[in-house]
Amino acid sequence: MSGSAFNAFKSRVPVAWSPRLYITLVRGLPGTRRLHRRTLEAMRLRRCHRTVEHRTTPSLLGMLTQVKRLVAVETEEMYNARKQAEAERRAPRPPLVVSHQPQPPAPKPAAAAAVGVATTAQ
Repeated sequence: MSGSAFNAFKSRVPVAWSPRLYITLVRGLPGTRRLHRRTLEAMRLRRCHRTVEHRTTPSLLGMLTQVKRLVAVETEEMYNARKQAEAERRAPRPPLVVSHQPQPPAPKPAAAAAVGVATTAQ
């Protein structure tokens, strides 16, 4: 399960301290402890794949430690890079132009035509 979205998010661990953290809920709430559900509710995370922005405080870091297997944490730079990559992936591409007009056959060189005649005569 190395290609799952959960592992992709978990690979984006904040490297340096950031004044703002972007927290995304990547695992579902059913089956979790009541304490963890209340912690996520305190962080305004109620649905999967929703992202909230919080200031970095000691109390927030303690809450993140408690629910670290349920969330993904990104710094501001990482969040902006991910959003930019998503925007580039969803950007409209130039339309494909398909011509339905019959193309005239390309003329064959004289040497290739002679070889083709010689092979068909055999």
